[in-house]
Amino acid sequence: MSIVIRSFFALVFLFVLTRILGKKQISQLTFFEYVLGITIGDLAGAISTDVDVEFWHGVIAILVWVLIPLTLEILTLKSKTLRLWFEGRGTVVIKDGKILEDNLKKERYTGDELLAQLRTKSVFRMADVEFAMLEASGDLSVLLKSELQPLTPNHLGMKLNIEKPTQSVIMDGVIQDEPLAATGRGRGWLHTELVKLGVTKENVFLAQVDTHGELTVDLYDDKLKVPQPSERPALLATLKKCEADLELFSLTTSHPQAKKMYEACSVQLTKVIQDLYMILRT
Repeated sequence: MSIVIRSFFALVFLFVLTRILGKKQISQLTFFEYVLGITIGDLAGAISTDVDVEFWHGVIAILVWVLIPLTLEILTLKSKTLRLWFEGRGTVVIKDGKILEDNLKKERYTGDELLAQLRTKSVFRMADVEFAMLEASGDLSVLLKSELQPLTPNHLGMKLNIEKPTQSVIMDGVIQDEPLAATGRGRGWLHTELVKLGVTKENVFLAQVDTHGELTVDLYDDKLKVPQPSERPALLATLKKCEADLELFSLTTSHPQAKKMYEACSVQLTKVIQDLYMILRT
């Protein structure tokens, strides 16, 4: 019973101190945070099971191991030198597409370990990497060569609407008023949408509203099929904009093959819009 009581209070005490230390303690650890976590865990285990040790002595020891790092963390917010001393700095291991062997040796990293880290970033050819840095946390940051980076709307000169986070408006069958208000809608709208889908609130495990205002639900009864939300008029406007952009690209480009590709895509998209016009406008 003594061990149970000591363990319970040690757990509560450790949980409170971890909350005070912040999220960095459960994220990628620096060297200092790694040592700190091991030592505090060992002290907590000792005061939980070693009944010959005075419980409050262990508490004092843990407090020392928490308060000193907490003080240093506050100081490092104001001093870059202290940050580099306690947290370390990243090491460049690939630059201009070439591996820096001396830096690898400095970090005691082998070629196999470097390739393994690259694979975790979905990079399987070293020749695809322009720059890579081994961070102080031990994670590898990778920059691919320009021609291998994913194509984005910015490369095409396209301006997209700002994406808003998806809000979970029903959780475990209970309406969440705060996320619902964040979407700019109320309970009346939600009940109406559920009626359109033919489901009841009590049968909804999870319901979310996306950036376009579409409601998607997951039901407790997985045998029931929920109809997909209908297309919105905004989709028709988006398709028409894409059609106009393709026509513009075909007129402005000087590359014969690109011009032919844009014209063909424009014709295909026009046909799709014509075929689905009656559906998309409702």
